[in-house]
Amino acid sequence: MAKRASRGPARSKQESVIALYPQADWSPVAEDHRDQSYVRKVRPQSDNQARLLAAIRSGNLTLALGPAGTGKTYLAISAAVEAFEDGLVSRIILSRPAVEAGESLGFLPGDMQDKLAPYLRPLYDALSDRLGGKRMRQLLADGSIEVAPIAYMRGRTLNNAFVVIDEAQNCTYGQIKMLLTRLGWHSTMVLTGDPDQTDLLPGLSGLADIAARLRQLPDVAVVDLDERDIVRHPLVASMLTVL
Repeated sequence: MAKRASRGPARSKQESVIALYPQADWSPVAEDHRDQSYVRKVRPQSDNQARLLAAIRSGNLTLALGPAGTGKTYLAISAAVEAFEDGLVSRIILSRPAVEAGESLGFLPGDMQDKLAPYLRPLYDALSDRLGGKRMRQLLADGSIEVAPIAYMRGRTLNNAFVVIDEAQNCTYGQIKMLLTRLGWHSTMVLTGDPDQTDLLPGLSGLADIAARLRQLPDVAVVDLDERDIVRHPLVASMLTVL
């Protein structure tokens, strides 16, 4: 078989990517802007993200409210990993509601863990990014990290733990109240969610009501993030202003 004719010198990965926003300072293929190995401390990319990290490190209960892409989940899990590595807590507990985003997945094969995996995948992704896949699996196996649905949290007292409740906008008022009362001694809890993007029926989400009530307490931090804090593709921020 004849060899295909060469089409010229091979181009590097950076040269083959067309920048949609040439004036932007950040590029997903710019190596000097990407961390190639694990970084112990996560640097906030905006003032509100800095406020969020400061609130998490100084308080026991923080609510992070904002649209998709503002780093709520990633920063919360990064803070959890940091606290665990520093010996401030003995375990990390991550939870989110098993609510389908507008579509039914139907029957899922496997045991309970297999059935829940699709709903909890974003938490595993963030953990793997901060710890590496091998260490994450080790910590999951020995119980140092627990990833569980909301239903598994009832009746527990979470002492000496860093608890992250993700996608809290898909919890009812009663569910969030139950979760908040799980907080035990020497523990930190962070709730993340977007009150404007719930997958529940209208009026069922309790996040906005809970946040409004907790703002009155001096020992609870409620941090609001907005489109200026989005760290995904620039189009995400642009779309959220019109959608």
